[in-house]
Amino acid sequence: MALLDDDTASVKLSMSVREMSIKGVEPPPEYIVKEGIFGAIESSPEVGQIPIVDISLFSTSSQDSAKAQIELEKLRSALSSSGCFQAIGHGISSSFLDKLREAATNFFALPEEEKQKNPVEEKKKHFKVAHRTEGYAHEVKVSEEQVLDWAYRLTLLTFPEDQRCLDLWPENPNNFREVLHEYATKLNLMTAVLFKAMAKSMNLEENSFADQLFGEQALMTIDGSGITLLLQDKEAEGLQVLVDGKWVRVPIVPDAIVVNLGDQMQIMSNGIFKSPMHRAVTNTERMRLSVALFNEPDPESEIGPVEKLIDEARPRLYKNVKNYGLINYQCYQRGQIALETMKI
Repeated sequence: MALLDDDTASVKLSMSVREMSIKGVEPPPEYIVKEGIFGAIESSPEVGQIPIVDISLFSTSSQDSAKAQIELEKLRSALSSSGCFQAIGHGISSSFLDKLREAATNFFALPEEEKQKNPVEEKKKHFKVAHRTEGYAHEVKVSEEQVLDWAYRLTLLTFPEDQRCLDLWPENPNNFREVLHEYATKLNLMTAVLFKAMAKSMNLEENSFADQLFGEQALMTIDGSGITLLLQDKEAEGLQVLVDGKWVRVPIVPDAIVVNLGDQMQIMSNGIFKSPMHRAVTNTERMRLSVALFNEPDPESEIGPVEKLIDEARPRLYKNVKNYGLINYQCYQRGQIALETMKI
């Protein structure tokens, strides 16, 4: 069943996505995407030329080499055009990524009653405070305009550690918590490298983005962010991005982690970097597993364009804003593009 919150306009759906999939039930209108502001619906878009960036060259020992400079130029070009790239050289072994996928697959293979052990009241509390569900749940319908995702997911806050709600972290499979903690820690380090490289690619102080956006209270959730780090399914494609007004498929690159720029980085870069519109499409032949980590600032942190990126030739394009995650959530439910509301 869909997660209910009696204090919102949530709508109860008669069956979960899993139940409808197993029984072969035709998806109800709430799940059907129609043409609109988010681009045309295309049945088979072409494979996109998504840049592959070797982030190992951004390490301290390599960052001043000629190869590193070439890779920095590639990074800036990617983020100024498509807004995404495939990161390799991240130092996470193929065997560990398989271990992570296995733990996630084993969790979703559990009986529904086992996955639903998360306390309902804990889920409601997190939804009210953070405007996102935590734990295992299907999507909540809160408005008539909203289109529901044909998916079921496990959403968890991973950092800061002292804000984790471990009551919602699965204990089955028995290695799930350990594997997730290790993966999130590795991506935390990877994120720090990426933010410094992004700043350096624009000839800024290396902490120009990290200090303003994340400080000590970065929120990292597995699932309106700064960046999203996505581990795709090993076989089933699903991610698509809008490039130059056209949807393209993001190919599967073995062991690569897809980096999607978020709206808040587009704001901070004063529009130089692009936050791509992206979507995930269903696969009629098999289930698709992905692990996404969103990195977003503390709601009370104010973000805005970096001052060194504002001049007469390129005036300020965006307002300063707090709690962009909430703004993004509200706009999404109304079928609006949150970034458009931030323009001056």
